Amino acid sequence: MSEPIRVVVTGAAGQIAYSLLYLISKGDVFGQNQPLILHLLDIPPMMGVLEGVVMELTDCALPLLREVIPTDNPEVAFKDVSAAFMVGSMPRKQGMERKDLLAANVKIFQVQGEALDKYARKDVKVLVVGNPANTNALVCSRFAPSIPKENFTAMTRLDQNRAQAQIANKLNVPVGAVSNVIIWGNHSSTQYPDGSHALVKINGTERPVPGEIKDDAWFKGYFLETVQKRGASVIAARKMSSAMSAAKAAADHMKDWFSGLAPGKFVSMAVVSDGSYGIPEDIVYSFPVTLKDGKWSIVKNLEIDSYSKGMMEATAKELEEERVDAFAIINKL
Repeated sequence: MSEPIRVVVTGAAGQIAYSLLYLISKGDVFGQNQPLILHLLDIPPMMGVLEGVVMELTDCALPLLREVIPTDNPEVAFKDVSAAFMVGSMPRKQGMERKDLLAANVKIFQVQGEALDKYARKDVKVLVVGNPANTNALVCSRFAPSIPKENFTAMTRLDQNRAQAQIANKLNVPVGAVSNVIIWGNHSSTQYPDGSHALVKINGTERPVPGEIKDDAWFKGYFLETVQKRGASVIAARKMSSAMSAAKAAADHMKDWFSGLAPGKFVSMAVVSDGSYGIPEDIVYSFPVTLKDGKWSIVKNLEIDSYSKGMMEATAKELEEERVDAFAIINKL
């Protein structure tokens, strides 16, 4: 067994964290030989609920979990952490637009970015889950200048998992047989789920998904709309936002970031754009990435048709608008 690493989860008394904490603590994210010290951050009114979460973690008798530190103090929460799951944010409710979330969440991620800058390890890996996740990650990074901007990511793995599941259902194959599905852009209804580079393993052989589905109208219709609107559909059904599936996606994202991917495989992560595929720099945009030795690299030189280019540019435009709105709010604070 190695030395314990410190992992912080914000919004730790909430719905997503309730599923996520168990996945982390039993070794699904950082491995079966990696002991953990969990830092659980939430706001003062939630400390009673958080106490109950701590009791449950204790009662799970998880061998890897060495200590649990519940707190409402960012200094305590971010001290020496190697990984940060930024789940806590003002939640999206039925009928809310994403821009409605910005004003509430900009201040949260400014404060937490400053705390990461002061107290976390400089190699901390930060995953922003709380919406609007892409722009929250950009704000968080801006207020943590001593941490490399490459260490700040936002979650589009949930959208990728949704897209992968839709393709698997269409082809009547196990979801694990489908790989290299891409989510471009924002974790919003403008995102572009792209199956044109996806692969499916059938009878031991990997084949291009479009050649197996042979239905471009399905990709541009049912598939696109189902993935783009899935979050809203869950809210309409549950009267609450996605929680179990969001927790699983957060675990998937961080696991792959820490442990890497097999050669030839890529996943979707929202990262600071370097201008690849003509996407503007200085927005947090979801790209296909490879992962090795704890670092991500954007997959280059994928063939992009004119339809895809238009979809990719539309979601980039939304992110540029969100960035303007977010920093206008910050300048007024």
